[in-house]
Amino acid sequence: MSATLVWLRDDLRLDDNPALTEAAARGTPLTVVYVLDEESPGVRPLGGAVKWWLHHSLAALAADLEAAGSRLVLRRGPAAQIIQDLAAETSADTLLWNRRYGAPERAVDAGLKTWATAEGIGATSFQANLMFEPWTVRTGSGGPYKVFTPFWRACVAGPEPRLPLAPPGRLPAPARTGDGQLPASEPLDDWGLLPRQPDWSAGLAATWTPGEAGAHSRLADFVDGPAAEYGTGRDIPGVEGTSRLSPHLRFGEISPFRIWHTLREHFVPGAPADVGIFRSELGWREFCWQLLYENPDLATRNYRPEFDRFEWQPPSGAELAAWQQGGTGYPLVDAGMRQLWQTGWMHNRVRMAAASFLVKNLLADWRLGEAWFWDTLVDADSASNPANWQWVAGSGADASPYFRIFNPVTQSKKFDAAGRYLREYLPELAALDDKAVHEPWKADCAAPGYPAPIVDLAETRARALATYQRLKDG
Repeated sequence: MSATLVWLRDDLRLDDNPALTEAAARGTPLTVVYVLDEESPGVRPLGGAVKWWLHHSLAALAADLEAAGSRLVLRRGPAAQIIQDLAAETSADTLLWNRRYGAPERAVDAGLKTWATAEGIGATSFQANLMFEPWTVRTGSGGPYKVFTPFWRACVAGPEPRLPLAPPGRLPAPARTGDGQLPASEPLDDWGLLPRQPDWSAGLAATWTPGEAGAHSRLADFVDGPAAEYGTGRDIPGVEGTSRLSPHLRFGEISPFRIWHTLREHFVPGAPADVGIFRSELGWREFCWQLLYENPDLATRNYRPEFDRFEWQPPSGAELAAWQQGGTGYPLVDAGMRQLWQTGWMHNRVRMAAASFLVKNLLADWRLGEAWFWDTLVDADSASNPANWQWVAGSGADASPYFRIFNPVTQSKKFDAAGRYLREYLPELAALDDKAVHEPWKADCAAPGYPAPIVDLAETRARALATYQRLKDG
């Protein structure tokens, strides 16, 4: 008998999942597998916050598959070998997956297609996690875009992203091995994805609902609320003005096609401009993946090679720890870093301020910040995380100008004037008035337990500008 093997990766959903839709249409016994692969060459090990999310996302996916008549097989190790072994165990003649765009992952996938062809197994991949695949959006000369605005303009000038696929009502019965048994699946708890000693995940659990249902609930809340005023609301960290869909997109619990067309259904005709701004944020995600596709070492090498000469200053251990732990003495930076530690997420405007402080006020190499966010963000992915850090540092594509140095005091006064966000994550400042909370070192009354600034903003700004100017001058 023929059988189908579907390999899920960063597409942990039933809705708008082309590989599962094709498997349902085939109707042959089905094996659905997730492989935890941190051994294949070049594959980056997952950070701690991502591992926490992955555990709960896989648990939710397993329950959803079971409700649809299927099951989830879990295996750990080098993906190519595991997929080959599982195909042999289940006598699969069809292998299906949704495409990935990082170089190590593409190498694994290409190798498996070559192997499958030699074995007489049909191997088919699908577009599922990007609306505009990197090789389809090119400049007039045929190369990749290096600036976001013309990239996004080219995307939206083309055909509308395809309509999302409905989730299969039922999936074919699970495939069995030659002796009639179900393929072995490793217990999820044995993977050790959850923190144990200590368990720092309480804030994450209180903030997020990993899984497809949680993703769709987030989307519904967004379109019914913040979406219509996203253009202004997204800049105010003390209100729920953003979608918070980024970790769900990171794991593919919801597809960008579903988000795009849900917005279309809710807001057209007469869509407010804010919805277009949010769509452009989806576009930035697509742009980051094109950057990674063209530059596989985006997390370790400067996109702009002239930055190889930049005079980064290694921060002292105390300075780096103060930044990581939210103890710099600058409330907006500290509130953001504590929000990150508590919830695995940080408001985007605050991310920019916190990142700017590290790479410009401390002159620390952007890779230090990228590595910290990789370990602590629930939405850290291989494209957006390094691309955004390089944008702030000035070393990336379409990067922030070298002279743009976020002043955390100015930023908090402008976007958190009443100090609502600051007080939420810095209880030491709760007693300060709305003026003093932004600059507690100037306050008449003390803020017990809150540190003095670790550096002077004016002095470090001048140092950064001089360092960037030397790079510019060659």
